[in-house]
Amino acid sequence: MNKTKSYAMSNRNLAVSLFGLLAFGALFGGSKPQSSASAANEGQSATNLGGQMPPSFDQDVARVVAEVDRIEADTFSQMDQTTLDHQGQVRTLGKLLLFDKHFSVNQNEACSFCHTPETGFTGPIQSLNETTVSYPGSVRTRFSNRKPQSYMYAPFAPVLHYNALQGDFVGGNFWDMRASGYRLQSPSAEQAQGPPTNPVEMGLPDSACVAYRLSKAPYRKLFETVWGADSFTIQWPRDVEKICATPAPPPQNDSHPVHLNSADRTRTDHVYDEFGVAISAYEFSPEVSPFTSKYDNVQAGKEQFTQQEKLGYDLFRGKARCNECHRDGGPGEEPLFTDFTASNLGVPRNPGLQLYYEGRPDQLGYTANPAGDAYVDAGVGFFLRTLQSDSGQIDPDSEWIKLAPKFDAKFQVPTLRNVDMRPTATFVKAYMHNGYFKSLKEVVHFYNTRDVLPKCKAGDPGEKISCWPEPEDATNMNKRQLGNLKLTDEEENALVAFLKTLTDGYKVPSPRTTK
Repeated sequence: MNKTKSYAMSNRNLAVSLFGLLAFGALFGGSKPQSSASAANEGQSATNLGGQMPPSFDQDVARVVAEVDRIEADTFSQMDQTTLDHQGQVRTLGKLLLFDKHFSVNQNEACSFCHTPETGFTGPIQSLNETTVSYPGSVRTRFSNRKPQSYMYAPFAPVLHYNALQGDFVGGNFWDMRASGYRLQSPSAEQAQGPPTNPVEMGLPDSACVAYRLSKAPYRKLFETVWGADSFTIQWPRDVEKICATPAPPPQNDSHPVHLNSADRTRTDHVYDEFGVAISAYEFSPEVSPFTSKYDNVQAGKEQFTQQEKLGYDLFRGKARCNECHRDGGPGEEPLFTDFTASNLGVPRNPGLQLYYEGRPDQLGYTANPAGDAYVDAGVGFFLRTLQSDSGQIDPDSEWIKLAPKFDAKFQVPTLRNVDMRPTATFVKAYMHNGYFKSLKEVVHFYNTRDVLPKCKAGDPGEKISCWPEPEDATNMNKRQLGNLKLTDEEENALVAFLKTLTDGYKVPSPRTTK
């Protein structure tokens, strides 16, 4: 078997290694995962499994793994095309990097495991979207604290900056804006650099491991064609293989456990930067950010909204006040449906987050969430106070630290493009940073009635319909643009209909042949 085939086929081991880890031991305090029946006996709801895995998890993972396999194989064939120009080479390289599982500590998880095309490059596993919301990392018993964001249109975000007149931070990537783009002048490139060394995601102990794994990749030649023939002229230490197979975080007294001389460390740093830039180039491409929705066709005069969609668009720009944050473009602007700021919408706590069950050391001695069930996500405020980060992103401006209290509990305003992209009409997606909402109707209803309906507890009858739980954190809550929009049920449904027109890949119906 040739090296390329071996590299691609090893993706099929993803499901096997995952199932083995779940069976071997388990979730965060060493207990074995419960069956769905025993979970039900403990009163766990369909959206809160109490730290266990959903019953359809295995099948869902197998489907995603098969899709990652297919896309990686297709991309390998693109790599062999000699007609690619430089831009095509960079984009193809970025796609290969995005779908390559070898940049995870256990070589079992690609970036695309949490971001697949069929769901708008966000979470592709329905059973997790309905329950844990966040996704398992390369160490399969570790979960992050937030829902995977979409890659689509992410490169359009400006470098994070503070607009003093507006009193807002603008730009960056990630829910908390921490991929500022300050260093590479590209937030999406810096976003791509986050997961490989994040202990709860891809879990490498040192960014140099990305360069090492790349030096072994079957597409190494393409990387050298794009970034230089000397990219991997690095003297690797004898124990590099063992180190790069040891999950993050690294030892406290050895933040760069791959021991290199200064010249080789500089070279691996450059490779890591080029890794991020190539992925960003792919995300910028029409394959990921194509502007091909029904909305775009309507704006181009090639299609028309239905009556309900037109009502929804009018509400979006008017009574519902949506485009005050989710801007649909103005003179000289592309309609990106975000203003790249952050806001606290008063979203209730999602008790199904797996993070709440990561309060004890795992089998490797790592505690992802020392606060346990008491954890509260401070959002942008947490990032602004961060001077040292497990995954490399830190506050680049010390003057911003004093602004942190004004941005506690705020999260980035995401683009609404492809907010409804899904593989089937019944596929469940999760919405907001903590995935509390499971449908666009729930989201719109919350915006409309947050401050009108009575308060209730999670799981109470009528939750999300006739009552809402308290905000997870009411600090800096947005009380100006939502909460009591006075929309009718018909108007809520019209807004949902309009949001569905933002899904890319729309085909204008062919005109009927006259007889």
